[in-house]
Amino acid sequence: MGGLKGRPWVETHEDGQGVKGKRVISDYVILVVLVLFMIMCLVPILNTIAISFSDRVSAQGGHVFLLPINFTTAPYENLMRDSQFFRSFWISVQRVLLGGTINVVLCILTAYPLSKTVEHFRAKNKYVWYMIFLMLFNGGLIPTYVLVVQLGLINSIWALVLPGAVPIFSVIVLMNYYKTIPASLEEAALMDGAGPWYILLKVYVPLAKPCIAVVALWSVVNHWNAFFDGLIYNTSPARFPLQTYIQSLNTAIDWQRIADMRGEDIARLLEVSNLTFDAAKVVVAMLPVLIIYPFLQRYFVTGIVMGAVKE
Repeated sequence: MGGLKGRPWVETHEDGQGVKGKRVISDYVILVVLVLFMIMCLVPILNTIAISFSDRVSAQGGHVFLLPINFTTAPYENLMRDSQFFRSFWISVQRVLLGGTINVVLCILTAYPLSKTVEHFRAKNKYVWYMIFLMLFNGGLIPTYVLVVQLGLINSIWALVLPGAVPIFSVIVLMNYYKTIPASLEEAALMDGAGPWYILLKVYVPLAKPCIAVVALWSVVNHWNAFFDGLIYNTSPARFPLQTYIQSLNTAIDWQRIADMRGEDIARLLEVSNLTFDAAKVVVAMLPVLIIYPFLQRYFVTGIVMGAVKE
């Protein structure tokens, strides 16, 4: 009897060890997969940075991998020598600050009533389906351009921020995050005499900071990386944002100006190729996002997961 009583304990103990071993193996597999994905993301970035700091011969010969060869800063010097670079950079900063603020504020205001039940907001479903339809089917490029022209927004910063003022996908994510906030908090605030604005600003917005940070990050990245709208809504190159400006750059040599250039300038110009110059443009374009992202990264997973849950 003693042996029979001990037998289930042994089997359970062995099964527990087996499950534990399987979990350890699965953890290592997940770790290896994540490391591989990390390498896949880092290698192109490091390769681009290395090419941007290499001379044209090494870059065009395909000798550059992760470290620069014949280190040079000529591509960056040629990139920033023109005053238009700094002007376009400032336009992009203005666009990010203004457009990001508009996106976040409108998302907060739009998602709050849509997060309520039909009993509290009878037209909720109609608005939700209307916004989903607009997210899938927009007006198109030509109608949007005609509207921007008729509103007199050409060659202004408003042409870059108003057409996408309400990012519907971000509204849906924030709306679902609002739904995870306990209704008892709002009921307690109502019993204390708080109104809708007070509840939104003092209850919902502080609790939804992770999701709002994600929405802000998406908005910053979208505004910073956009270049096509800056090309079609601006007739003057002086009004180009940074991405549009660096997309229009080239390394064509004006041979009529060679005679007026010093030997050092000619040597520096000959160190640059389209490959190294394009790599420098990519590095400059992604640098601000790489600086901002670490500050919002800790909110990213929480905001995405909670915003994707629908009760």
